[in-house]
Amino acid sequence: MGIREFPGGAPGGKGIAIGMRRSPDVSPRRLSDISPQLRQLKYLVVDEAIKEDLKWSRSVEDLTGGPAGLTSIEERILRITGYYGYQPWAASYKREERPRDGPGPAEASAAGAEAGRAGRRCCRCSGPRLRKLSWGLAVVLCVCACWAGSTQLAKVTFRTFDAPFTLTWFATTWNCLFFPLYYVGHVCKATERQSVRQRYRECCRFFGDNGLTLKVFFTKAAPFGVLWTLTNYLYLHAIKKINTTDASVLFCCNKAFVFLLSWIVLRDRFMGVRIVAAILAIAGIVMMTYADGFHSHTVMGIALVVGSASMSALYKVLFKLLLGGAKFGEAALFLSVLGVFNVLFITCIPVILFFTKVEDWGPFSHIPWGSLCGFSVLLLTFNIVLNFGIAVTYPTLMSLGIVLSVPVNAVVDHYTTEIAFNGVRVIAIIIIGLGFLLLLLPEEWDVWLIKLLTRLKVRKKEEPVEGGADLGAGAQSRRRARPSFAR
Repeated sequence: MGIREFPGGAPGGKGIAIGMRRSPDVSPRRLSDISPQLRQLKYLVVDEAIKEDLKWSRSVEDLTGGPAGLTSIEERILRITGYYGYQPWAASYKREERPRDGPGPAEASAAGAEAGRAGRRCCRCSGPRLRKLSWGLAVVLCVCACWAGSTQLAKVTFRTFDAPFTLTWFATTWNCLFFPLYYVGHVCKATERQSVRQRYRECCRFFGDNGLTLKVFFTKAAPFGVLWTLTNYLYLHAIKKINTTDASVLFCCNKAFVFLLSWIVLRDRFMGVRIVAAILAIAGIVMMTYADGFHSHTVMGIALVVGSASMSALYKVLFKLLLGGAKFGEAALFLSVLGVFNVLFITCIPVILFFTKVEDWGPFSHIPWGSLCGFSVLLLTFNIVLNFGIAVTYPTLMSLGIVLSVPVNAVVDHYTTEIAFNGVRVIAIIIIGLGFLLLLLPEEWDVWLIKLLTRLKVRKKEEPVEGGADLGAGAQSRRRARPSFAR
């Protein structure tokens, strides 16, 4: 509002300070002491040339914009002279408390355009995420179907072909197709295509500067070939003794074993929630053993599955310790090398088991080649999706496919076998599944949880404040809109 004088007052009359805010700490000097100077500045005329040169200056705008041009002069004089603790933000309260009008058409259109651009940016950002999540759903379904299908098909195969090690050898031989399938994908997708020899040499750098030598083959590939064979053989041999539901849920404990070995061998970060998950996995194993009573075949089958899960965990930890991470081409070549190792050095074992009558193949005409090839294709697809699915989705989603195969196997066993889902077995399945899900939590899950809870608390505090502000604004607008009958 500025400083105004009563009309007809004497030249030396007193000025009245209207709209001035007192400083909360000290009391400023009365402006009547400098009122003559203010009256002289009241009639100050600014040249147009100066206005043009200083059009971005706040002093010129306030000089001609306020009533009688004194609001800005008052602020500037007190700011420059520093009269008794003048606070610039205290004098600007008039503009802040002035009721805002609605935005004009230009401002509204600009705000709308900005909102549209923000929405398009949000859509562009969420598009890749939605695509990755949709791919993740497809990968989860594929992993679940392949793992559950291979388990059920192996169970069916053993009815006429009682040779788990031979089935393991036959399925592992199909690993030789990994690198050829990868190269076909490379040719179809890569912009700069390489020959098979060039791609092979580039992927061989994974084994060292000298590539895949005979020494590297026996020191780095052969141990993993043995672990791969043991993992699959123990799992398939356990399926002969227990039902597929128990086998699949017990194999989920390999996540807990991976964490324990990584914590001991790789010195990974200690996480309390993963220790709890490991304890739940061990408790689930004990309860699963107690579900059908401590029979010899049940205990043996559970021990075989736990051994298979342990071999799988040891394979993963040693791979990270000795070889580190691998790209897609390197992983494909490594798995193909495992297939070659299986053909060269493991082939003799099924032959020995056949002639010693440990495994009975039966007549060659009665061998279920369809079941053998179907199991091998499903297991190959499972390993391909599990190793290369990270290119299209998140690793956590791929791991969910394994635990989701448990209810699928349970439904199939319910209609095809005489499995009894008593309370102990159900609780054991739930405990192991819960432990598996806890192991999927990221390392920074506690930080994310704290941030989420903080945001929720802030939103709850802001909602009542915004509601009170809206009510206050509505009452003020009603008072402003009420007609005045004073005359």
